[in-house]
Amino acid sequence: MSSLADKRILLGISGGIAAYKSADLVRRLKERGADVRVVMSAGAQEFVQPLTFQALSANPVHIDLLDPSAEAAMGHIELAKWADLILIAPASAQVMAKLAAGMADDLLTTLCLASEAPLALAPAMNQAMWRHAATSANAQTLKERGVIFWGPGAGSQACGDVGPGRMLEPENLAEHTESLFHTSHSLQGRKVVITAGPTREAIDPVRFLSNHSSGKMGFALAAAAQSAGAEVTLIAGPVNLDTPPKVNRIDVISAQDMYEAAKSAADHCDIFISAAAVADFRPAQVAEQKIKKKDGQDDDAIALIKNPDIVAAIATRTELRPFTIGFAAETEQVLAHAQSKLQRKNLDMIIANDVSQSDSGFNSDHNAVTVIDAGGQSRLAPALKTDLARQLIELIASKAQ
Repeated sequence: MSSLADKRILLGISGGIAAYKSADLVRRLKERGADVRVVMSAGAQEFVQPLTFQALSANPVHIDLLDPSAEAAMGHIELAKWADLILIAPASAQVMAKLAAGMADDLLTTLCLASEAPLALAPAMNQAMWRHAATSANAQTLKERGVIFWGPGAGSQACGDVGPGRMLEPENLAEHTESLFHTSHSLQGRKVVITAGPTREAIDPVRFLSNHSSGKMGFALAAAAQSAGAEVTLIAGPVNLDTPPKVNRIDVISAQDMYEAAKSAADHCDIFISAAAVADFRPAQVAEQKIKKKDGQDDDAIALIKNPDIVAAIATRTELRPFTIGFAAETEQVLAHAQSKLQRKNLDMIIANDVSQSDSGFNSDHNAVTVIDAGGQSRLAPALKTDLARQLIELIASKAQ
């Protein structure tokens, strides 16, 4: 059964071209069993008609703060109490500014102030508006108050610009909503440490060696582990991702930084998940100044030395050894390389994925993995990383007894 079964979702729609996606979001939430009611701002009604959402949600659409028929029974207060979650998708720069200032000049903002339910925003706006200092300050204010942000994503925009500001796709938002309500006690009382993202190995003050890891899989695992009752420490390389709620985050840059943080955190954990894509090598010498091209010089060589093997260091401990899981991001002979890594590094489990695929792995919201341990192999169907993370956490919990 979906974790959204019988959950009451109040979907707020503010003005913006992304409002057309909200119709699909209603459908996806209802498919998962949610009871959805829709509130539209005046701006939203310029893009999509309320009748669309009434048909999809099977509930009246709320548009007026002072609706005489509803206010006879204090309708907006009852609606605020009804919701298990208020999700505003799209959330415009204007509605974010109003919420940050505590304004309640329409039905949507009034409901947000009058409700004790969690509030989640899916921002959608022009990339310059999202990057503006005022919007950044409003987002930070709202986050400090506990407002949940899902997105924005980056890419091509309706105005022709390219950059951050796209509303996440309805499928992603439905998955995030489901994750929010997902309750499992499979890791209750356990301490979990997860590494995520890439590392950066400095060449000089302006250049570095790194890889394409986005950190999305590790962050999804951290959120899923916390939802399963674990106390989670997330050691993150340089990524552009929000910290999952109630997760302790440690930011690092280099493999050596991650190694030191992991050694310390692993002393006090039950489960260690190495989801980070750690650079295998780093420059032997880091130039103090930017390396310049020399006239007549066609090439140059950078001497490399090995970085510490973080997951092997944890897995080969004789004392304070947690249940240790590694990842094998491969481009060929995926299962063979993963099986070898499982044995060489003394891991309890390894999660193998083919990062050569354009529709999964690095920088994608989707993934497809095979789990390998002493009991054999288990192939998990391709899925969103958030959904896959929940499956993996439940599997890990069943093994790490």
